[in-house]
Amino acid sequence: MEIQGALARLRRATGLPVVFGGLVDPGRRQMRITELSGNATVALRSLAVTSGSGLGGKAVALARPCAVTDYSVSRQISHEYDAAVAEEGLRSVLAVPVVVRRRVRGVLYGALRTAQPLGDRTLSAAVTVARDVEQALVVREEAGGLLAAARAEPAAPAGSAAWEQVREAHAALRALAPRITDPALRAELLAACGLLAPGGAAPGVSLAPRELDVLACVAAGATNAATAQRLGLRPETVKSYLRSAMRRLGAHTRGEAVAAARRAGLPA
Repeated sequence: MEIQGALARLRRATGLPVVFGGLVDPGRRQMRITELSGNATVALRSLAVTSGSGLGGKAVALARPCAVTDYSVSRQISHEYDAAVAEEGLRSVLAVPVVVRRRVRGVLYGALRTAQPLGDRTLSAAVTVARDVEQALVVREEAGGLLAAARAEPAAPAGSAAWEQVREAHAALRALAPRITDPALRAELLAACGLLAPGGAAPGVSLAPRELDVLACVAAGATNAATAQRLGLRPETVKSYLRSAMRRLGAHTRGEAVAAARRAGLPA
């Protein structure tokens, strides 16, 4: 999902007519091309690129962007994949690795059917798109870990050490949700938040999801500006949600609001 969306952004950002890419096979030193856009043939589809081989393999091995002006005659790379590249009619090609926690997780390619240098602006735009994919993968992994922890966490009484962990997991999950572009994963994440929120809140106390989000950030010590950045909101909107939550909870300060929400059994 991340690679497919990244290729659309890569074409828009660079103007390159052919883009393709894929993720590194787990536990193996090879990357498989699974997504293509602008291609005229299927020559590159499902091609397994070994670390160190060809342009993409070089990018995997070095963990840095690589480019060639004329693929078939370049002396900077090995030529295991010349037949597939030639069948697609590619000449100038760039390959940008997706690196997460110092490990190459995938490669994004962009190409021209003519032999001409790919400028710094093109390469810089491709690197920016790769960084977006890296962030998406980090968020997905963090969300996956939190979901697993949330499902494994037994019901805990408010005020207990286990409940404190539940509250922290709830706050982290809700803060991650706005950063996830995959609708299915975001929905699953919010569903997990619902599982963490207890049904035994005090009578008459009910907060909207965004009010809970803001209170969770406040409880973690975040300022309004930091909360706005974390949740993808404007600072004025954060203040509005906070005022609304304080009014519902009968609190006069941020600290009182957090304390009142916890007394009500809400995961703030």
